[in-house]
Amino acid sequence: MQKRSDFYFRYPPNIGELDLATMVNMFRTRGEPRKAGPGQHFACAMSGHLLREAKSWFGLYYSQKTWDNLLTKGSEGFPLTDVELNVLGLVYVSEDEPPHREYVEKNSGVTEKLAYLIVNDLRQFGFLDEDDSGFLRIPPRGEKALHGIARRIYEKRFMPEMLKTFTPTEEPQIEQAQKEDREQTSLF
Repeated sequence: MQKRSDFYFRYPPNIGELDLATMVNMFRTRGEPRKAGPGQHFACAMSGHLLREAKSWFGLYYSQKTWDNLLTKGSEGFPLTDVELNVLGLVYVSEDEPPHREYVEKNSGVTEKLAYLIVNDLRQFGFLDEDDSGFLRIPPRGEKALHGIARRIYEKRFMPEMLKTFTPTEEPQIEQAQKEDREQTSLF
Protein backbone atom coordinates (compact mmCIF):
# COMPACT_ATOMS: atom_id res chain seq x y z
CA MET A 1 0.00 0.00 0.00
CA GLN A 2 1.31 3.44 -0.89
CA LYS A 3 2.05 5.95 1.84
CA ARG A 4 0.14 9.20 1.49
CA SER A 5 2.17 11.35 3.89
CA ASP A 6 5.72 11.60 5.11
CA PHE A 7 4.80 13.86 8.04
CA TYR A 8 5.58 11.45 10.88
CA PHE A 9 8.53 10.47 13.04
CA ARG A 10 11.08 8.06 11.53
CA TYR A 11 14.04 6.16 12.86
CA PRO A 12 17.31 6.77 11.01
CA PRO A 13 17.81 4.13 8.29
CA ASN A 14 21.32 3.32 9.55
CA ILE A 15 20.40 3.04 13.24
CA GLY A 16 21.56 -0.59 13.20
CA GLU A 17 25.14 0.64 12.92
CA LEU A 18 25.01 2.06 16.47
CA ASP A 19 26.26 0.06 19.42
CA LEU A 20 23.58 -0.92 21.94
CA ALA A 21 24.54 1.66 24.58
CA THR A 22 24.35 4.57 22.10
CA MET A 23 21.07 3.29 20.66
CA VAL A 24 19.51 2.96 24.12
CA ASN A 25 20.69 6.45 25.07
CA MET A 26 19.27 8.02 21.89
CA PHE A 27 16.04 6.07 22.30
CA ARG A 28 15.59 7.10 25.95
CA THR A 29 16.36 10.79 25.32
CA ARG A 30 14.07 11.23 22.30
CA GLY A 31 11.61 14.05 22.84
CA GLU A 32 13.65 15.74 25.55
CA PRO A 33 13.85 19.52 25.30
CA ARG A 34 17.30 20.84 24.46
CA LYS A 35 18.64 24.36 24.77
CA ALA A 36 21.24 25.61 22.35
CA GLY A 37 24.48 26.88 23.81
CA PRO A 38 25.43 30.57 23.76
CA GLY A 39 25.69 31.76 20.17
CA GLN A 40 24.34 28.43 18.90
CA HIS A 41 21.02 27.50 17.32
CA PHE A 42 19.18 24.36 16.27
CA ALA A 43 17.34 24.09 12.96
CA CYS A 44 13.91 22.49 12.89
CA ALA A 45 14.10 19.35 10.71
CA MET A 46 10.73 20.13 9.09
CA SER A 47 10.46 23.91 8.83
CA GLY A 48 14.16 24.79 8.75
CA HIS A 49 13.59 27.63 11.23
CA LEU A 50 16.39 28.40 13.65
CA LEU A 51 15.55 27.68 17.29
CA ARG A 52 17.08 28.32 20.68
CA GLU A 53 15.08 25.47 22.22
CA ALA A 54 13.98 22.29 20.47
CA LYS A 55 12.99 18.68 21.05
CA SER A 56 15.45 16.06 19.86
CA TRP A 57 14.79 12.91 17.85
CA PHE A 58 17.85 10.79 17.01
CA GLY A 59 20.02 13.76 16.11
CA LEU A 60 17.22 15.81 14.53
CA TYR A 61 15.55 18.77 16.21
CA TYR A 62 11.95 19.94 16.10
CA SER A 63 10.20 23.04 17.35
CA GLN A 64 7.56 22.40 20.00
CA LYS A 65 4.82 23.30 17.48
CA THR A 66 6.16 20.87 14.86
CA TRP A 67 6.61 18.15 17.51
CA ASP A 68 3.01 18.57 18.63
CA ASN A 69 1.81 18.39 15.01
CA LEU A 70 3.83 15.19 14.42
CA LEU A 71 2.07 13.44 17.31
CA THR A 72 -0.87 11.41 16.06
CA LYS A 73 -4.42 11.04 17.31
CA GLY A 74 -4.68 8.36 19.98
CA SER A 75 -0.94 8.39 20.69
CA GLU A 76 -1.39 10.26 23.99
CA GLY A 77 1.84 12.17 23.41
CA PHE A 78 3.87 9.08 22.46
CA PRO A 79 5.86 9.60 19.22
CA LEU A 80 4.79 6.86 16.81
CA THR A 81 6.58 5.80 13.63
CA ASP A 82 5.86 3.31 10.86
CA VAL A 83 7.75 0.76 13.00
CA GLU A 84 5.26 1.13 15.86
CA LEU A 85 2.50 0.83 13.25
CA ASN A 86 4.05 -2.45 12.13
CA VAL A 87 4.47 -3.79 15.70
CA LEU A 88 0.95 -2.84 16.79
CA GLY A 89 -0.44 -4.05 13.46
CA LEU A 90 1.20 -7.48 13.74
CA VAL A 91 -0.45 -7.95 17.12
CA TYR A 92 -3.78 -6.50 15.93
CA VAL A 93 -4.15 -8.81 12.92
CA SER A 94 -3.49 -11.94 14.95
CA GLU A 95 -6.18 -11.45 17.60
CA ASP A 96 -7.32 -15.11 17.36
CA GLU A 97 -3.87 -16.39 18.26
CA PRO A 98 -1.64 -13.76 19.91
CA PRO A 99 1.87 -13.57 18.46
CA HIS A 100 4.94 -14.16 20.57
CA ARG A 101 7.11 -11.17 21.35
CA GLU A 102 10.06 -12.74 19.51
CA TYR A 103 8.05 -13.04 16.27
CA VAL A 104 6.94 -9.40 16.49
CA GLU A 105 10.48 -8.19 17.14
CA LYS A 106 11.87 -10.14 14.17
CA ASN A 107 9.19 -8.79 11.81
CA SER A 108 9.13 -5.19 13.06
CA GLY A 109 11.19 -3.78 10.20
CA VAL A 110 14.17 -2.66 12.37
CA THR A 111 16.98 -4.39 14.20
CA GLU A 112 15.88 -6.72 16.98
CA LYS A 113 17.69 -4.57 19.57
CA LEU A 114 15.62 -1.52 18.64
CA ALA A 115 12.46 -3.62 18.32
CA TYR A 116 13.02 -4.87 21.88
CA LEU A 117 13.13 -1.26 23.14
CA ILE A 118 10.03 -0.33 21.12
CA VAL A 119 7.96 -3.27 22.40
CA ASN A 120 9.00 -2.45 25.99
CA ASP A 121 7.94 1.18 25.56
CA LEU A 122 4.62 0.22 23.95
CA ARG A 123 3.98 -2.07 26.91
CA GLN A 124 4.96 0.60 29.42
CA PHE A 125 2.61 3.14 27.84
CA GLY A 126 -0.27 0.64 27.79
CA PHE A 127 -0.44 0.16 24.02
CA LEU A 128 0.46 -3.55 24.32
CA ASP A 129 -0.16 -6.22 26.95
CA GLU A 130 2.26 -9.12 27.44
CA ASP A 131 1.49 -12.29 29.37
CA ASP A 132 4.01 -14.35 31.37
CA SER A 133 4.76 -16.53 28.33
CA GLY A 134 5.69 -13.57 26.11
CA PHE A 135 2.51 -13.46 24.02
CA LEU A 136 1.29 -9.99 23.07
CA ARG A 137 -2.23 -8.56 22.91
CA ILE A 138 -3.42 -5.12 21.90
CA PRO A 139 -5.81 -3.31 24.27
CA PRO A 140 -8.30 -0.64 23.06
CA ARG A 141 -5.76 2.06 23.86
CA GLY A 142 -3.28 0.42 21.48
CA GLU A 143 -5.93 0.11 18.78
CA LYS A 144 -6.58 3.87 18.96
CA ALA A 145 -2.86 4.56 18.61
CA LEU A 146 -2.60 2.11 15.69
CA HIS A 147 -5.49 3.69 13.80
CA GLY A 148 -4.08 7.17 14.51
CA ILE A 149 -0.67 6.47 12.98
CA ALA A 150 -2.28 4.56 10.09
CA ARG A 151 -4.46 7.57 9.31
CA ARG A 152 -1.43 9.87 9.41
CA ILE A 153 0.64 7.77 7.02
CA TYR A 154 -2.02 6.18 4.77
CA GLU A 155 -5.06 8.44 5.41
CA LYS A 156 -7.10 5.31 6.29
CA ARG A 157 -7.82 3.15 9.32
CA PHE A 158 -5.36 0.31 9.75
CA MET A 159 -5.57 -2.55 7.25
CA PRO A 160 -3.27 -5.62 7.04
CA GLU A 161 -1.95 -4.36 3.68
CA MET A 162 -0.08 -1.65 5.61
CA LEU A 163 2.21 -4.18 7.30
CA LYS A 164 5.78 -4.51 6.06
CA THR A 165 5.38 -8.29 6.14
CA PHE A 166 2.10 -8.33 4.22
CA THR A 167 1.89 -10.75 1.32
CA PRO A 168 -1.34 -11.16 -0.62
CA THR A 169 -2.93 -14.54 0.03
CA GLU A 170 -4.51 -14.96 -3.37
CA GLU A 171 -3.03 -14.05 -6.69
CA PRO A 172 -5.79 -13.11 -9.11
CA GLN A 173 -5.84 -15.44 -12.06
CA ILE A 174 -6.40 -13.99 -15.49
CA GLU A 175 -7.75 -16.34 -18.07
CA GLN A 176 -6.19 -16.11 -21.47
CA ALA A 177 -8.40 -16.23 -24.50
CA GLN A 178 -7.91 -19.25 -26.74
CA LYS A 179 -6.68 -18.49 -30.20
CA GLU A 180 -8.54 -20.15 -33.01
CA ASP A 181 -6.42 -21.91 -35.60
CA ARG A 182 -7.94 -20.52 -38.80
CA GLU A 183 -5.91 -20.17 -41.88
CA GLN A 184 -6.05 -16.70 -43.24
CA THR A 185 -6.36 -16.45 -46.98
CA SER A 186 -3.81 -14.39 -48.78
CA LEU A 187 -5.07 -11.31 -50.57
CA PHE A 188 -2.10 -11.18 -52.89
